[in-house]
Amino acid sequence: MTMNRRILLAKRPVGLAAQTDFRSDEQPIPEIREGEALLKTLYLGIDPTIRTWLSTAKSYLPPIEIGEVVRSAGVCRVIESKCERFKVGDLVTHLCGWQEYSVCTEDSFATLFPASTNPRHTLGPLGSTGVAAYAGLLYVGRPKEGETVLVSAAAGATGSLVGQIAKIKGCRAVGIAGSDEKCRHVVENLGFDACINYKDDGFREALKKACPNRIDVYFDNVGGWILNEALGRLNMGARVALCGAISVYNEPKKPPGPANYLNLITVRGKMQGFNGMDHWGKHAEISADIAKWMEEGKIRVDETILEGLDEAWRSVNMLFTGENIGKLLVYVADGVTEP
Repeated sequence: MTMNRRILLAKRPVGLAAQTDFRSDEQPIPEIREGEALLKTLYLGIDPTIRTWLSTAKSYLPPIEIGEVVRSAGVCRVIESKCERFKVGDLVTHLCGWQEYSVCTEDSFATLFPASTNPRHTLGPLGSTGVAAYAGLLYVGRPKEGETVLVSAAAGATGSLVGQIAKIKGCRAVGIAGSDEKCRHVVENLGFDACINYKDDGFREALKKACPNRIDVYFDNVGGWILNEALGRLNMGARVALCGAISVYNEPKKPPGPANYLNLITVRGKMQGFNGMDHWGKHAEISADIAKWMEEGKIRVDETILEGLDEAWRSVNMLFTGENIGKLLVYVADGVTEP
């Protein structure tokens, strides 16, 4: 009998994750019942929210319990089905977790894609990452042509899409990244107008130079002091879309909020948190727009791919050490040829 290899949470990480925070086991592949489908995992999508699930922090989903399979989105092939919706060979994204096989039902987290779709793109621009970037910028940020859009973590999966969509909408796109190499990539390859290395001295002056007309929309992926600096540079009527706060996810105690929030009063600005799942009902519309822009060459997709379940724990740390560019993925499906 083929076994299902799984990665379980052994203890809650303190700071960056360690290999000893996880353990692996093997269980028989589960038998499916009516209304269920058996899926083989192809790729895992590694997102910052996984780090919040590994802790006891309050989130839109409960913490992963000790001894449970680590929760994670993934893209899978249907290999057996007793479900009307899913057919053998179909491509499905859902919260499969860090394991080789999973059982899927027709729940709100399961999304069916055409079998010919690039599997990796279902977790990136055509999946939850794309929805977060598109909805956060266009529905929450509401940029107008000619406005300045600032986005942190601009070389990452979400931030890179935000800046490129901002350019498509006729805005000035300014990124923030963690190295000179990433900043060059963001400008030369992704088409941003400017990008600032937040690790350099003189960040505030660099922000003023890159945003001479101040900031109309700030798309925040990091929180912390960078959010505070952006709040101090807002234009009248500016909008701030809070997508994430990766700078504090590894902290056992959250730091105080940004002192410059009072500037929102001065400029009559708005700051709103959001989750891409809030807009999942528009997934088809959003992914169609992004797919069209990709086909037209207006959106470039970058990926960093690790191989094997044993790399999953290390991949989470890469989000915080800045080792990845674009969408971070773990390839799981041994012996299965995929694009």
